[in-house]
Amino acid sequence: MLKKRYNKAKTSCTVTFVVDAEQARGATGVYVVGDFNNWSRSATPMKRTDDGGFEAGVKLDAGREFHFRYLFDDERWDNDWHADKYVQSPFRDAENSVVIV
Repeated sequence: MLKKRYNKAKTSCTVTFVVDAEQARGATGVYVVGDFNNWSRSATPMKRTDDGGFEAGVKLDAGREFHFRYLFDDERWDNDWHADKYVQSPFRDAENSVVIV
């Protein structure tokens, strides 16, 4: 799930990326990996929530689209089940999630 909070001038948006417990399926570590962090597998760790899910907030420039995926325990990739849209990934036989801000 994606939660969006724009600044007063609407020039940036803090996006909270949320993975629910069902999607996390017992993962011990989750990262949000995307073009906003140069697809770094360690730059944006998500914090565990009380219900067993994970979340992380990222400040992004408004008026753009950003591709991303979730990395679970450094081995399983998954998309956001509630992304704004999906696009074909150029590097594998998969799709990327997209957030539009």
